[in-house]
Amino acid sequence: MKEQALAQAMRFGDPQRRLNALREYLQAFIMRSLHESEAGRAVAFVGGTALRFLEDLPRFSEDLDFSRVSEEGYEPVRWFAKLKRDLHFAGFDSTIRWIEREPVQVAWVRTAHLLREAGLSGHARQNLSVKVEIDIRPPAGAAIRRTLVTRQFTFVISHYDLPSLFAGKLHALLTRGYPKGRDWYDLIWYRSRRPPPAPNLQLLHNALDQTQGAGRYRAADWRALLSARLADLDTRALARDVQPFLERPEDAALLDRANLEDVLAR
Repeated sequence: MKEQALAQAMRFGDPQRRLNALREYLQAFIMRSLHESEAGRAVAFVGGTALRFLEDLPRFSEDLDFSRVSEEGYEPVRWFAKLKRDLHFAGFDSTIRWIEREPVQVAWVRTAHLLREAGLSGHARQNLSVKVEIDIRPPAGAAIRRTLVTRQFTFVISHYDLPSLFAGKLHALLTRGYPKGRDWYDLIWYRSRRPPPAPNLQLLHNALDQTQGAGRYRAADWRALLSARLADLDTRALARDVQPFLERPEDAALLDRANLEDVLAR
């Protein structure tokens, strides 16, 4: 399987696109292993990579994000021990570091040699890394779905539905301590859907109360809150941030102030 990952990546001449393809193969491998461990009984897939796998969001992502939805069957140490074996049998030289902390637990999946073999690094031991994060105390209110996905492999994903995923993105946009172009690109993607999804306001309300203090923000005011945040942003820096992750790098030009103001005003 390592040869398959390299073959798919080497189709691309552009080094950034090659790196994105290689990382996405590893992400799909991890998802297939988690499916076989029945992790979907206890965690739901969230975040930008969920949009990529479920809705064909035209940008790549770096991490895999999950929210715990049940303590029953929550066995991440067993899941990642199995993943380590799966990677070994597939020909990958990998290490996994599990960090058990609250409220977000983390597994670092690091694979050596791939970057050198793909012509992306001169150092054999430089790792290609995927961070897997699990929020063990997510806010209440999300709607959970199960979907059969084929992306490199075929597997079933338990995930937040689209309005709940949108609420999570709005929470990141409103509370992240630094501006991230990928967040604002995703906002344009959500608001350009026809019809655009309405966010799960109950989930957004609970998330804002949990992280910012009860009653500090009204979830229903998300457009006005984002407009105020947009006023202080360097949109050219946002475009530079997201460009390496886009299927069409030229789409980074969409992240200008006029477009962002337009999608918030609709």
